[in-house]
Amino acid sequence: MIRPTPHTPPCSLYLITPPLSAADASGFARVFAEVLASARAASVLVKLAHGSEGDARAIVASLLKIAVAGNCALILDNEPRLAARLGADGVHVAGAGQALDEALESLKPERIVGAGGLRLRDDAMSAGEKGADYVMFGDRRGAAPGLPLEALIERVAWWAEIFETPCVAYAQSIDAAGALASAGADFIALDRAIWDAPAPPEAARRAIAEVTAEA
Repeated sequence: MIRPTPHTPPCSLYLITPPLSAADASGFARVFAEVLASARAASVLVKLAHGSEGDARAIVASLLKIAVAGNCALILDNEPRLAARLGADGVHVAGAGQALDEALESLKPERIVGAGGLRLRDDAMSAGEKGADYVMFGDRRGAAPGLPLEALIERVAWWAEIFETPCVAYAQSIDAAGALASAGADFIALDRAIWDAPAPPEAARRAIAEVTAEA
């Protein structure tokens, strides 16, 4: 489970769900359970499909028991008001501005608050100084997702060398996961590389092998 502690090997997986609606949550839950049974993940970031906020309780409930059984922290994407109400372990917000301030005020210290969508190094530093439990580089939001892999590796290495706040690095592929782990990421975030694979549990096992070997 993600906690605000100094870098501690080995590197771990941070799974990101596709945007989920009530209609597809149960089907995804079965795949999620198979993945956690095959490869340990530290956390899962649950994304809600547009317009599915009213079904959040049912969507989260379908995943929460699986996550608890797998010792996997369940984090809601951009829904700080729902996190505590639904029993989630925390929330992930975009940027280092007001949304982060509000999440930190309402959820800390009981729950995890992470920050992504950080366009600049100054944004990441601001998030860390404010008390975010982790920063994420390379996620699909903001300017940072456009970074080529080499630049993302450099950003991760810079952070890991200087700061104690854990760093999550978003990998677009399992092959990229190893390089990011080697650069010093504490957690490797994966989404489509796992869920779109012909056999998601096998893809997760391969990802674990990559990140733990390189870390």
